[in-house]
Amino acid sequence: MEYFAISNGIPVHILDTKKGDKTIVLLHGYLETLYIFNEFIEILEKKYRVIAIDLPGHGLSGSDKEINSMEFCAGVIADILKKNNIEKAWVAGHSMGGYIAQNCIKHYPGMFNGVILLNSTPFADSPEKRTDREREIDLIRKSKLGNLAALSIPKMYAPANLRKFDEKIEETVEISETHDPNGIVACIKGMMKREETKDVLAKTEKAMFIFGTEDKFITEEIREKLIGEFPNVKAVVVPGTGHNSFIEEPQKVLEAIENFIG
Repeated sequence: MEYFAISNGIPVHILDTKKGDKTIVLLHGYLETLYIFNEFIEILEKKYRVIAIDLPGHGLSGSDKEINSMEFCAGVIADILKKNNIEKAWVAGHSMGGYIAQNCIKHYPGMFNGVILLNSTPFADSPEKRTDREREIDLIRKSKLGNLAALSIPKMYAPANLRKFDEKIEETVEISETHDPNGIVACIKGMMKREETKDVLAKTEKAMFIFGTEDKFITEEIREKLIGEFPNVKAVVVPGTGHNSFIEEPQKVLEAIENFIG
């Protein structure tokens, strides 16, 4: 079922399958909404209770801050769980959602069993990345959010998968045009200001990376660095997938999650 709740002063759009002994919270990435997980939820809900949330500034959720920090977004997630009387959950975040998921573990450790990073890292933005984000803010303020999405979304997929997922790409681009531009800018600023969370991952007993071999944003060099630096974090590399491994090979990602959390 889908519903709205007021959390930390903003309306939040939530999808909750309601059934399952174990709960997984899914957090989407930048320029996405909870609907990015539609097909993945269909297979995930056969075994788990799934809660997916439109993050602040995205989709149908509100945004009233100049900066949607990763800490603020984590607070929204924790509040939603409290409102649903969920004492413990797993949190899985895609890309930007992974930054927020790590802040969930950092600030609310007692509420989460562990974290799954779907094509995400614990690194803060590099100076070059911050410059890129400034350009994105400039485009959005020139009413070119749709153009930005049309350029960015296809890069999330392995080149060989573009034709296969052309409808999903088109759908994601179309939905992105419904975002509140100010809310998206607030999230970009939040990503720019986030601190690295390597210490969080190093101390987390249950954590897992999901990587794609064709990911343009998390290259093989970065992937191998993370695997070497965090021996405590389980790493699963999904062949032939880009930055959207859970869309491109959902069954393989599901199997990795099942093996990880049971």
